[in-house]
Amino acid sequence: MPEIIAMNNDWQFTEEFSEELLKKDCAVSLKEVRIPHNVKDTPYHYFDDSIYQMISGYRRIIHAPEEWRGKRIFVTFMAVAHSAVVYLNGTELATHNSGYTAFEVELSDHLKIGEDNVLAVKVNSREDQNIPPFGHVIDYMTYGGIYREVYLKICEDLRMSEVFVEPVAPEEENITGEIKDFRFNSTLDLDITLDEKDGNILSEGDLKGIQLYTVISEHKSGKAVCENTFDFAGLSSVEIEGARLWDPVSPFLYDIYIELLKNGQIIDTFSCSFGFRRSVFKEDGYYLNGRKFKLRGLNRHQSYAYNGYAMPASMQKLDADILKFELGCNAVRTSHYPQSQHFLARCDELGLLVFTEFPGWQHIGDQDWKDQACVNLEEMIRQYKNHCSIILWGVRINESVDDDEFYTKTNEIAHSLDDSRPTGGVRYIEKSSLLEDVYTFNDFSHEGDNPGCKPKNAVTPDPSKAYLISEYNGHMFPTKAFDCEEHRLEHALRHANVLEAVNTNKDIAGSFGWCMFDYNTHKDFGSGDRICYHGVMDMFRNPKLAAYVYASQQNRTPVLEISSSMDIGEHPGGNRGNIYIFTNADSVRMYKNDVLLKEYTAADSSYTHLRHAPILVDDYVGDALKDAEDFTERQAAIVKKALNHIARYGMNNLPLDIKLKLGEAMTVYHMTFEQAYALYGKYVGNWGDKATTFRFEAIKDGEIVKTVTKSTSGKLNLEVSCDHTELREGDTYDVAAVRVRVCDEYGNVQPFFNAQLKAELSGPIELAGPKYILINGGMGGCYIRTTGEKKAASLKISLPEEYSYLEESSRQLLFEVL
Repeated sequence: MPEIIAMNNDWQFTEEFSEELLKKDCAVSLKEVRIPHNVKDTPYHYFDDSIYQMISGYRRIIHAPEEWRGKRIFVTFMAVAHSAVVYLNGTELATHNSGYTAFEVELSDHLKIGEDNVLAVKVNSREDQNIPPFGHVIDYMTYGGIYREVYLKICEDLRMSEVFVEPVAPEEENITGEIKDFRFNSTLDLDITLDEKDGNILSEGDLKGIQLYTVISEHKSGKAVCENTFDFAGLSSVEIEGARLWDPVSPFLYDIYIELLKNGQIIDTFSCSFGFRRSVFKEDGYYLNGRKFKLRGLNRHQSYAYNGYAMPASMQKLDADILKFELGCNAVRTSHYPQSQHFLARCDELGLLVFTEFPGWQHIGDQDWKDQACVNLEEMIRQYKNHCSIILWGVRINESVDDDEFYTKTNEIAHSLDDSRPTGGVRYIEKSSLLEDVYTFNDFSHEGDNPGCKPKNAVTPDPSKAYLISEYNGHMFPTKAFDCEEHRLEHALRHANVLEAVNTNKDIAGSFGWCMFDYNTHKDFGSGDRICYHGVMDMFRNPKLAAYVYASQQNRTPVLEISSSMDIGEHPGGNRGNIYIFTNADSVRMYKNDVLLKEYTAADSSYTHLRHAPILVDDYVGDALKDAEDFTERQAAIVKKALNHIARYGMNNLPLDIKLKLGEAMTVYHMTFEQAYALYGKYVGNWGDKATTFRFEAIKDGEIVKTVTKSTSGKLNLEVSCDHTELREGDTYDVAAVRVRVCDEYGNVQPFFNAQLKAELSGPIELAGPKYILINGGMGGCYIRTTGEKKAASLKISLPEEYSYLEESSRQLLFEVL
């Protein structure tokens, strides 16, 4: 029976590799580390990429017990950034030159049974290597280290070296009724490659007496669906009756467990999840399980504040949860490289569709560079093709120029390894050479006051092929959480404008906004502090205003966000400007000092192709003029319109229609300037008067589901949330994400609060980063990491000392490490 052992603890690390690390009695001073590991923790901002560019060394002692004699022993590194040389007992065994895919090394012939063995890894995280994505500037930090997990596998001579699980979904025309209720009979094709210790890939004629035993079960319930034993063939099929579809509305997964049998004995095993789905890109868009489906997603980097790429499974899965449940996305692009298997597995579970691509950013190197890129592509497809969430392979270096010879080859590789999925290639060039199945284009044409995107026919050279927008916004309008209110609103509306335009253009398959969250970048990009503020969230995954454009497209959680603090001093001239409601409710009631002004619905939005669109607040008066001023209906209407305009834009440069209405009020109804000014002060203006309280109520199915109150803040309040407080020491350490918001007493983030909060720890946990919590724009966070011991722990977060007079100046989180 094969055995898999996690090898993520008891590693030693040095920032300078030397041959001394290969020796059993190493004289170099080494640091004890756990995997995933980043060669250098980084500041939040204002740091240079040189701090992680180094040739470092890792080593670990492996004791090989007697039971391993005669077995095959493999070590698998899920990712090492960016090239790695692996040694065992001083002998160089393998080199790997991609920082984003896994690789395995057989240790069998060099392992000393009954002794301690020295496994060492030379890690090059310099950016001067002739491998993707390097060769020119790159708009993201690339970090370094053994940043994904490491495993040891002990097995027999004969093993399954590769398994491709290919579910056969029904044809589109045969899918009827509700997706979650649809049942069908189908087959699961198994393409299995075997090899022996000498490296030979075995053919069917060499396998007499070799059998497969398979069990297929429902992923959630564990209920067995079918069980089979049959003679091995390279390509086999398993019949499944009453199968269910995998879909974003009902992501039904199955698990397959395979045993490789020789003379009735188990010599190898394999397991994975899979789903049945019919995924097709067509001329007029994308189709999933027989229906047209508009992709609405964001681009995701795999980086984290302070920790670079090094985060365990819990944080990888959390990002998928945030995309699905907090941001309301149905798709994600893994820009610009393959990402964690944990992230992809969670996308499988959630029904989150994935566009993944091989590593690179604009630059195409020499022939050696291209050869390595092709290796990267092959590794990506072989390692990720069992994920049903993946619907498109990216086979073109992101935003690179045309290279027909190179990209003909990458397309051939992709189709030869997986003919079930189409290829795409992200470019910024219109009408460029189209060798892929889908024209994927970064459309940065929107500037706020023009169409949200270009029409398909203006971009693609072949309208008969599918078209997908792979990036938009981003660098066109960087936005910080602490930017002024108007800037944050413009950022949100630009995202809404593009989504509206994509939905309007029926022949666009969908779009991926740039991007999910802010990220550290090189000096050639960003805002001068080594951060690209392109995200709809900050680096700790706190939502900016633009996040609510996406969040409001889902119906799982009530959303109500108002774009303004309603503080007139935040606006030029004290004018309120344009204020928007972001919600997924049926309606929103707006009150001023507890008096209902207006109930807003989707009909009040200028957007017509968004499920839940931003709604402009256009009434600060309500029916008060008619009810309290004894105005006629006509008089109330014209004065109300004038006051609402002045409330938003002020008295200067009044448009002609407002001047005419004011003229009518003065000539027909004999309103004096003094009376008009008094009405302005009473219903609109607030200078020198008591502050106004606005209340917004989101109504769903006749019930109030969420309330937002906007009024002058009297005190600060700490809001602290944690994704999970039961931390588990498993294959490696666990990490919890703590998100912190500094709010007023009504729960509104205070966007101009920037400070360091005190963090006090107890128990077997540590901060994965500095010993304080940085707040920018009223939001921040930290990562809590387990240290090995299993018992209770706590984190106390406090506002700066000058706020200690507040009753709620601190918050405490209690953890249990299991």
